[in-house]
Amino acid sequence: MAVIDINADLGEGFGIWELGDDLALLDVITSANVACGFHAGDPLIMRRVCAAAVERGVTIGAQVSYRDLAGFGRREMDVAAPELTAEVLYQLAALDGIARAEGGRVSYVKPHGALYNRIARDAVQAAAVADAVRAYDATLPLLTLPGSAVYKVAQGLTVVAECFADRAYTPSGGLVSRREPGAVVHDADEVVRRAVRMAVEGTVVAADGTEVVLQARSICVHGDTPGAVALAQAVRSALSGAGVALEPFA
Repeated sequence: MAVIDINADLGEGFGIWELGDDLALLDVITSANVACGFHAGDPLIMRRVCAAAVERGVTIGAQVSYRDLAGFGRREMDVAAPELTAEVLYQLAALDGIARAEGGRVSYVKPHGALYNRIARDAVQAAAVADAVRAYDATLPLLTLPGSAVYKVAQGLTVVAECFADRAYTPSGGLVSRREPGAVVHDADEVVRRAVRMAVEGTVVAADGTEVVLQARSICVHGDTPGAVALAQAVRSALSGAGVALEPFA
């Protein structure tokens, strides 16, 4: 039987601005990537999401990013390795402290946006992120793309591969840049079909029509797209219908 985790980015509002329906998604997913305040989120939102996740038994992950509120963490930045390590450590420690105050804890780390994509190919920045996780708690898994540069520099850490049901893939197994047309798959039926194929067969069809092997343990469904909750529900239902066991990886 195939076993898969469903994760989503949560807590991505800021102050009076809300993004996505966190509470509804927490009823669907098994792992929550909670924004730590650098690309989105604030202490009050972090606390609310952590409390709701604990109440529902959803695993909490730290969604760390570049310090880029204005760009939602999607602008690539050149940050010196020691500074990046310290900033990731800061975010991780902050969220874990809040999660523990609500009766839970951070159980894994998932970089967000530009940082996520950068460390998939940049061993220096990947090592900086890995150093932060190792310094805080070396038992925390690090969620990344299959074949990521993280695998080469994360000595002593557990690295978990994930896939994206609604993102287009390059032939090499990377994600098509959001600056390119077709980077996000909007057709709900297609997203559901891709999710089942990823979980059951461990493959996805890239943008050029070639087949890419993924072998991922977690599937990400985005929470900031139109109809996100209904789409996540459809993905979960289809996975269960295909005989896939839904379990967190951490």
